[in-house]
Amino acid sequence: MLKKTFGIFLKILFTVLLLLLIVFFVFYAVAPVYRFADQKPFAGAELLNPYQHLDSTQWKKGNFQAQSHAWFGFTSGRHNFNKAIQTIYKQLGYDIIVTSDYMRINEFGKGKPGYIPTYEHGYGISKNHQVCLGSKKVCWRDYPFFQTLSHKQHIINILKKQNKVVALAHPDLRDAYTPDDMRYLTNYDLIEAFSNVRYSYPHWDAALTSGHLVYLLADDDTHDIFDPTQVGRIFTMVNTSVLEEDAILDALKSGKAYAVRIGMRPGADFVEKTKDHQHLPSLEYFHVSGDTVFVKVSRKAREIEFIGRQGLTWGMVRDTCFARYTFNPTDTYIRTVIRFPDSTEFYFNPVVRYDGKNLPEAISPEINLTATWIQRAIALAIVVIVLLIVVRVKRNRRRRRRSPGRYYFHR
Repeated sequence: MLKKTFGIFLKILFTVLLLLLIVFFVFYAVAPVYRFADQKPFAGAELLNPYQHLDSTQWKKGNFQAQSHAWFGFTSGRHNFNKAIQTIYKQLGYDIIVTSDYMRINEFGKGKPGYIPTYEHGYGISKNHQVCLGSKKVCWRDYPFFQTLSHKQHIINILKKQNKVVALAHPDLRDAYTPDDMRYLTNYDLIEAFSNVRYSYPHWDAALTSGHLVYLLADDDTHDIFDPTQVGRIFTMVNTSVLEEDAILDALKSGKAYAVRIGMRPGADFVEKTKDHQHLPSLEYFHVSGDTVFVKVSRKAREIEFIGRQGLTWGMVRDTCFARYTFNPTDTYIRTVIRFPDSTEFYFNPVVRYDGKNLPEAISPEINLTATWIQRAIALAIVVIVLLIVVRVKRNRRRRRRSPGRYYFHR
């Protein structure tokens, strides 16, 4: 009896797995193939500064990635409960506390200031994940086994229709997105360039070098809210006068934000960490006048670095709270990094060239209809061949069952 029950269970399991494979095969088979164009670097006589004319008193501290207990504790973050996440981040002085569960919109705090419906999309082997902000529903479409450039673009396009903001999460993790991918992918809003999981600034520079105006997102992406080494390490400062969803997201999309990586003292607990957060340096101004960038912070920095195309350093000053950089004719963008003696770091969104009227836009890929239908035709042929093989195998089995077998005659 037990053997029979186990056999039935294996048949059911095999059937479910087979159906899942068929479903994902269909997903891959019908996926569009895109034709990607070479992007054009930023160009123009004017400089676009996302920090121009901002109110320096309106900076809000935010974290947009933290995992809570979800899916019966199966996913990472199983020990993190909503109240603990809120309490600890508030203790550290955060204004915007967003929970990004895997494939689930967490509604804790809904209706309160700073709440943004969010989830982390993706369940593939290669960690091709996206942070979906301002979400209406969870999208279950994905390519879990592998992803080509076209697969990545297709998922981004689907998510863009369902969410107010789409950010590529930790691109460097497991090479989910390569720097070469970033030269072509479009239609996303932000890149999680900095997190506890990965620093992905080479990917950011690859996108910017190709002329894709994409701004940063930075957060802890914490999976253990009770570990001081994971919490309050990296965050996003957002310039907004109100803690409303649309105002926060509009500020992020327009680049009115910068990333902070706080210097962590070895062995510091949450009490000490809270004090560190209370005594951080601040941005006093970030202006552009003519072709020159001016930046000043409240405390003397160890160094202020100006990074441009290909992620190369084009200027640096040391031991000062003020710096300037004048664009060269060959500069297409410049982003600024400030490092302080205690290892705290500020990362700013880029100042880019443009025509003074229209925001730079990346060239969106088009569906290659010929390649798409060839792929679908090959997939259909594979299905037909497999079905023919299955039918033939079944026929042979039936014939064997009907065969009377061998008869031996003895004299």
